[in-house]
Amino acid sequence: MIMSGFFRFGVWQNFFRAWKSGYSGNLEGEGFTLGGVYVIGAGRQGILLEHREKEFGDKVSLPSVLEAAEKIKPQAS
Repeated sequence: MIMSGFFRFGVWQNFFRAWKSGYSGNLEGEGFTLGGVYVIGAGRQGILLEHREKEFGDKVSLPSVLEAAEKIKPQAS
């Protein structure tokens, strides 16, 4: 992913979007690990939302996170 990620157009779009909004980040740490977001329900509900980055800077949709969070049912004690 190191070299292929560097040459992907979407990665550069995400970089410039973040840079224009004032995010600078840092150059410490791994730097080549893609992230993700999971919303996991209580008890046996399991995974309600799974978003894995396909390229650097790939953001999850906030409305989809909120929608998944609203589906979490309280666990009975």
